[in-house]
Amino acid sequence: MSKVFVAFTSRMGETKKIAERIAEGIRFEGGEAEVIDITAIKKETDLEGYDGYVFGSPTYHGDMLQPMKTFLFLAEKANLEGKVGGAFGAFGWSGEALDRIYGTMKNIYKMNMVGDPLRLKSISLGGGTQMAQEYGRQIGKKINSR
Repeated sequence: MSKVFVAFTSRMGETKKIAERIAEGIRFEGGEAEVIDITAIKKETDLEGYDGYVFGSPTYHGDMLQPMKTFLFLAEKANLEGKVGGAFGAFGWSGEALDRIYGTMKNIYKMNMVGDPLRLKSISLGGGTQMAQEYGRQIGKKINSR
């Protein structure tokens, strides 16, 4: 059974809700998903033992939240090269954080990324729940096809 690390930081709880729905989609594909607030991660060895990684942050004032920046520096030491990855987050007016997280995972960590980052204003708007679950399914399918 594949195991996926779904890490998030959130300002108002929306990104956490998205993380939980992505985890459901991974489970629909037969995988195990652990949803973790990145403030609980203290060292790069906390990231060991997973087949896939999904990182999320809201965009706030055109950028990701500071805890995600700190986490990305820590994750760089975790040797995630070749692992399946995805990025997501909530946003109001823009979604720059998602592109920066995705780009870091793809270009610096050299991960095997799923499609594009998942962009949602809210889990409760415009089919957000289904979109997040489908993103999780894509991650699960990509891991299962390896």
